[in-house]
Amino acid sequence: MGDTERKCFIEEMTEKTVLMGTYRTQLFDRQRDEYLLASQDVALSVEVKDPNDKLVLSRSHGSEGSFRFTSLEPGEYQICLQANCSQRCLPAAVLLAVHLDIRAGERTNNYAEIAANLTKLQLRVRQLTEQVKQIQSGLYYHKLREKEFLDVTQSINMWIFWWPVARSLYVVFIICWHTKSW
Repeated sequence: MGDTERKCFIEEMTEKTVLMGTYRTQLFDRQRDEYLLASQDVALSVEVKDPNDKLVLSRSHGSEGSFRFTSLEPGEYQICLQANCSQRCLPAAVLLAVHLDIRAGERTNNYAEIAANLTKLQLRVRQLTEQVKQIQSGLYYHKLREKEFLDVTQSINMWIFWWPVARSLYVVFIICWHTKSW
């Protein structure tokens, strides 16, 4: 991306889900078609907005960094990245390449670190418990989405039913008016 460009991603998340992102930047020279070392004066700002367009997270890091947040409500979260430069900080033929890794839910757990304090059986039980919680949360979210779609479908069906009735009454009114048969 260019130094003034903003790239956004949508992540659909359930309620109370942890999202963790790590990134590193490199400079890409388009003329030579090769990657260069990242400049230390190029920082990357990260903004996350919830489904209601409220700012959840706003951070500015160096050429490498990470961010983490927990969703408070289900829906689509917008994650935006932008080079943090007050003026033009990249040469004309150079782009900023961002290597981004986003993990959500159960994938954010570091089981190698957790395993140090637990037996194999305890660790496996904990993994399965986390997976069950994630599945339950996903099912609840999909149930909410299904309800929204059913409401929209019902509204459309009502329009489909009432529109011909209204048109028929209009035609009857026009015929009566033209024939003066009140």
